Amino acid sequence: MTIQQPTDLTHAAMLGLGVHRPERVVTNDEICEVLDSTDEWIQTRSGIRTRRFAGEGETLIGMSISAAEKALAAAGVGAEQIGCVIVATSTHPEHTPASAPQVATALGITAAAFDISAGCAGFCHALNLAASMVRSGAESHVLVIGVEQLSRFMDPTDRGTAFIFADGAGAVVVGPSEQAGIGPTAWGSDGSQAHVITQTPSCMGVRDHSGADHPVVQMEGTAVFRWAPFAMAEVAHEALRLAGVSVDELDAFIPHQANLRITQTLARNIKLPESVAVATDVIDSGNTSAASVPLAMEAMLRQDQASVGDTALLIAFGAGLSYAGQVVTLPPLG
Repeated sequence: MTIQQPTDLTHAAMLGLGVHRPERVVTNDEICEVLDSTDEWIQTRSGIRTRRFAGEGETLIGMSISAAEKALAAAGVGAEQIGCVIVATSTHPEHTPASAPQVATALGITAAAFDISAGCAGFCHALNLAASMVRSGAESHVLVIGVEQLSRFMDPTDRGTAFIFADGAGAVVVGPSEQAGIGPTAWGSDGSQAHVITQTPSCMGVRDHSGADHPVVQMEGTAVFRWAPFAMAEVAHEALRLAGVSVDELDAFIPHQANLRITQTLARNIKLPESVAVATDVIDSGNTSAASVPLAMEAMLRQDQASVGDTALLIAFGAGLSYAGQVVTLPPLG
């Protein structure tokens, strides 16, 4: 007996993009009401002026649904066409059940649905999985969502994180296309630096210490800054090489919105020409972890810094340490 497998390979692309940005805008001055810092100090070290926090009744699942509905509309794809839903997040508050099945059901989707956790690199990881499914013929359309509600997992007095992290969601529909719209992914990990970005205390720690609060994100910012702009330049060039695209052929560079200084240093290290537009959504949105790349894509399209059909380099990096990057064609915006 021979087990049948789909053999007709196809190209994959992002067919539609949608985002959800919480209405509540939080200024540096508001952050400094609790944090021992100043607006000038925060902007100098991170470039961040404002960020958005989810309001009352605004949940991680609700933000995911909102972004997904817009992505489906932009793609012109119905719920019945979706063969898989992948949610990239580190802040769904329950280990089980995952958020993806709940999001799928709310959208009228009965397909496979699961969460992945790759920190701030989660969206680019999920995009690779989705593109692989479509190219292989395993699924015709896959819904990818990057979402975080980091405001629930922060220590407002921590000078290393309190002003950085924020909330939001971004979604794309990945489906078949006549030309490749998602290049091969350059990705990897370095578990020897797992201590650099952590959730502390662990869930077991909360159980074992009755006085412990819920877990919060902690980060060794200096270690991240020493690693990301240099190691990710090599990943960027690998993603370009795999896609057969030169740096001069790029229209846009959309890195994970970790810190404006990291973005600027990384762009210099990649040797981007001035003609390439660089995403700087971190200024207004803060660091939204797995949501930051799709949110930054949306901001560039909405602000006419890039256009549908442009060639962009995505790079994401974070807890793990994990990283991923790919060259893509920018999708229609919902």
